[in-house]
Amino acid sequence: MSGAPQSILVTGGAGYIGSHACKALARAGHSPVVYDNLSRGHADAVKWGPLVRGDMRDTGLLTQTIKEYRFDAVMHFAAFAYVGESVAAPEMYYENNVGGMISLLAAMRAAEVARIVFSSSCATYGTPDVMPITEEAEQRPINPYGRTKLICEWMLRDAAKAHGLRYAALRYFNAAGADPEGEIGERHDPETHLLPLALMAASGQGELKVFGTDYPTPDGTCIRDYIHVDDLARAHVLAVEYLAEGGASLAVNLGTGKGQSVQDVIAAVERVTGKTVAKSLAPGREGDPAELTADPGRAFERLGFAANFANLDDIVAHAAPWFGHPER
Repeated sequence: MSGAPQSILVTGGAGYIGSHACKALARAGHSPVVYDNLSRGHADAVKWGPLVRGDMRDTGLLTQTIKEYRFDAVMHFAAFAYVGESVAAPEMYYENNVGGMISLLAAMRAAEVARIVFSSSCATYGTPDVMPITEEAEQRPINPYGRTKLICEWMLRDAAKAHGLRYAALRYFNAAGADPEGEIGERHDPETHLLPLALMAASGQGELKVFGTDYPTPDGTCIRDYIHVDDLARAHVLAVEYLAEGGASLAVNLGTGKGQSVQDVIAAVERVTGKTVAKSLAPGREGDPAELTADPGRAFERLGFAANFANLDDIVAHAAPWFGHPER
């Protein structure tokens, strides 16, 4: 661990990435406290500290919680994160994601906490002109989800200028995998992520729908940068320690720098499980970029972060037991 132990408020800590971050914090000697309304998280994923059940927009409860535990910093994961849902119900996304950040910043200021690690997204870039994507790429989100994340980044910049807040905005690419020790994993309802859907299809739970086979990529399917959730969690710990040591506000990409196509993911699932992925083909979805791959150089330079699990087969193997496959 770098630096002294810290007490950390983890909003959305009962969710997929937040719960893995709590384990990483505890492993590094810090004390996480989860704040979650459990609308999409799971109480049984809160294993490394207390759970305060509350809504992000309840500024009074947030302020009370921050003052009671005397937090050193905040990790903010709590948000809705389905692109398709954001298109169908944009007002819900603005109210929850942006409204939650407004409330959190007010509570932090009232409780005099001035450091935050924010769960941002590569969705803020939209469809970039150049690959791999650097942090200098223009942020032009193409859906309400991405726009809410960008607005939250703007809010952090403004709060930093106005009130001395220091932040780390971590723009993840495609989170995947599960805790290598098997304690926690990925559970969404509905499940929309490619790797879980491919694993479910391989275990006889329906059919994987492949959206688009005529993209301008080597095999015609979309390419994404899949980063192991354990690596994401570790990056958050590095970021919160960086801020504790006086680091300036920053925004960095979190990815492996390696693109994998839909067909690559299917092939990896079939290799790891020894089973065939039942699939069907469908037209490409409007607004789906052909490729999103990170340039992860700045995260290494500023945080010392590099992915430990860049091999897709490792990511699949860790996720597989959560979707109907015994460990091999």
